[in-house]
Amino acid sequence: MPPLHIGLLGAGGIARAHLPGWLELGARVSVHTQDGSAEKLAAEYAARGHDITAVPALDDLLAPCRAVDICTPTPTHKDLARAAIAAGRHVVCEKPLALTVADAEDIAAAADAAGVRLHPAHVVRYFPAYAAMRDAVVRGELGPLAVLRFTRGGARPQWAPWFADPAQSGGVIMDLMVHDIDIARWVAGDVVRVHAQTRGIEHATGAPADVVTATAVLTHASGAVSHVSGLWGLPDQQFRTTFRIAGADGLLRHDSTAVPGFRITAQGERAANEGIPSSPMTESPYLTELREFAASWDDPAVRPRVSARDGIEAVRVARAAVESSRTGRAVELTPAPTAGHAAPAPADPAQHAGHAGPADNEESAR
Repeated sequence: MPPLHIGLLGAGGIARAHLPGWLELGARVSVHTQDGSAEKLAAEYAARGHDITAVPALDDLLAPCRAVDICTPTPTHKDLARAAIAAGRHVVCEKPLALTVADAEDIAAAADAAGVRLHPAHVVRYFPAYAAMRDAVVRGELGPLAVLRFTRGGARPQWAPWFADPAQSGGVIMDLMVHDIDIARWVAGDVVRVHAQTRGIEHATGAPADVVTATAVLTHASGAVSHVSGLWGLPDQQFRTTFRIAGADGLLRHDSTAVPGFRITAQGERAANEGIPSSPMTESPYLTELREFAASWDDPAVRPRVSARDGIEAVRVARAAVESSRTGRAVELTPAPTAGHAAPAPADPAQHAGHAGPADNEESAR
């Protein structure tokens, strides 16, 4: 693999989670932000001897790099991804890929047309417990799936104002629950019906932050049913994730608070309540994710476990959940593959694999 030169957009919490992974892979990193925070981040890592520089303009970042890693607020994803794709760069984009299905499909179609890879960064697929659970399902150890339950919750994010505006973040469903919506689809297949409910004030009204909870019931084409719950809680709310996967032949359970190696970490300085889930029991899931993405750029046989279609479908289901919560009615879905994106094939448990294409390294995986 040629030497990596990565253009990192953003310098917040998720950028600080991705950056050590790129440096571990031996990448040279250029970072750009619009608020001057790139200079602070670059200086911090350059002082430790890393090859990272801040660049003043987006064009200066795009010209020399091979791929762009978008770690900026969700409303900026489409324009930044389109700019990177137009420059012929591979794109890694934090979840959700976009706030609307149309924008997510637009990004994916542009990547297909340009012949570059598009990687939605659904990192939970790389956390060991979730990857092991999915492998067990693929091997048939649980038999046909029946009911899947996922929970995810923590303190309501207050370190950046855009989280508090559902028009920018999508609220608790789009920003937080999209992780488990993606996992549910990864494990149980496409979703055909969504019924959701939200409690609490989505638009933050100031301090103290309002508690928001949401639950979505997903009916899969397979007949399995997933219950996905999310919580943005009070400032002292402990971050916790769980799953419970029941099939005809067995049951798998996981609780992050019962795993000694699970912890919330931060790189550099952080605001109150800002943290990134991590697992020191193995290598960083962010490193695993980025290594897999980068390896696929030169080897078509490498099929990352997250595809462009996965990113689109996560947005589609999350948007349906937001709509159902708004109206109180169930939303029926027909998640047909978009142009240029093949439908999923049975996964290879060894690689979490699927189909490969310029922007669609189909499926097997903030």
